[in-house]
Amino acid sequence: MELQLKELKQDELIDFWNLAFSNPNAEWTKWNGPYFHDKLPEKQAFINLNQDNKYLQNPLRKIIWVDNQMIGMVSAYYEDEPLNQWLDVGIVVYKQDKWHRGIGKLALKQWIDELFENTSLPHIGLTTWSGNYRMIGLAESLELKKEAEIRQVRFWKNQYWDSVKYGVLRSEWIK
Repeated sequence: MELQLKELKQDELIDFWNLAFSNPNAEWTKWNGPYFHDKLPEKQAFINLNQDNKYLQNPLRKIIWVDNQMIGMVSAYYEDEPLNQWLDVGIVVYKQDKWHRGIGKLALKQWIDELFENTSLPHIGLTTWSGNYRMIGLAESLELKKEAEIRQVRFWKNQYWDSVKYGVLRSEWIK
């Protein structure tokens, strides 16, 4: 399996939109912060080159390619903008038939490697919710440390869930 992380290019916009956003009921939407009720971008707005597109050629959002097939995305965002000293990562594998194959672990490991190489930050974090057992398992399989659990702050499906924060220090990651 050949896995690459690459910035989204202009000529890939339609293919990416079809992969990620064409199905508003896709399984991934039930796990990726569903309590936020985020609206998926409309196709025309997403591919409109006259508008800003935060996915296009953004070094903090990279498409996961496996054997030359687009399957997901890794991302990073600063929790403390504009200071830019506290970076959190995310990952979504949009193609459900690619789940449980180790792709997420490989992609997130490669992404954290890249972020530590390209920043001087001492820490990289990952935030999820207690109902997302796959993301918790992924974080723990990469030996990220559980750093915080904020109890019952995510409301989803008539139930409160915990927000769970993981992280790794540069010195721990390099080992």
